[in-house]
Amino acid sequence: MTVDLHYELTGPERAPVLVLSHALGLDAGMWTSLTARLGSRFRLLLADTRGHGGSPAPLGPYSIAELGADYLRLFDRLGLARVSWCGLSLGGMIGMWLAANAPERIDRLVLCCTASRLPPREGWTDRATAVRWAGTTAGLVDKSLDRWLSTPFRRSHPEIANRCASTLLTCDVEGYAGCCEAIGNLDLREDLSRITAPTLVLSGMDDPICTISMSATLAGSIRGASLLAVPGRHLAVVEAADRCTPALLDHLIDPEREAA
Repeated sequence: MTVDLHYELTGPERAPVLVLSHALGLDAGMWTSLTARLGSRFRLLLADTRGHGGSPAPLGPYSIAELGADYLRLFDRLGLARVSWCGLSLGGMIGMWLAANAPERIDRLVLCCTASRLPPREGWTDRATAVRWAGTTAGLVDKSLDRWLSTPFRRSHPEIANRCASTLLTCDVEGYAGCCEAIGNLDLREDLSRITAPTLVLSGMDDPICTISMSATLAGSIRGASLLAVPGRHLAVVEAADRCTPALLDHLIDPEREAA
């Protein structure tokens, strides 16, 4: 069963729509450092994936197909026939599913620090069990921050690090656990050959979760995809926003549409 996602749609009404989809344990606010940079060229759709932010958190487990179907429901609610998609980690996984299973809805695709499969399954199901048992995500905060952002970046941008920590700490427990189970059961390797949207794979050079090697394999499995590695850990698009923005604009802007 699909749910109605909490969302914000901002930017010029006639501009192409770009969805920015966040990582596990965060919400649409993750993209704050990029929205100002992209907001003048795109109509930005910032939604909270089910179980996160202001979106409902039904009982899990969830699947990537269910998370993707929630977004298709949102597109239909908003009358959006076709969008571009930029997703990080869990957001990238949802983007891959959409591009393979609803290709007519995805114009251009950016996959940031993500993977088509992220074993072992038991690691994700054990995390889901532990979070449900504890009734809080508090025990995940310190380790997650270390994986997400480099120490120098956290020191120089404490407001970003603190917001990430606060968002994870207040994430709905069942929503977080259900999405962990979706990642644990993820295997999109056979779907990748069906992706026809022009695709950019963006990788953090020091990402300990979705490594450069994994990103290279992902890019090599999608026809015509390009790969860009930037400084940073798992939230590399946040950590290296200045470096990523020109690459995102170059990939996402259709020259023929701009000339029209």
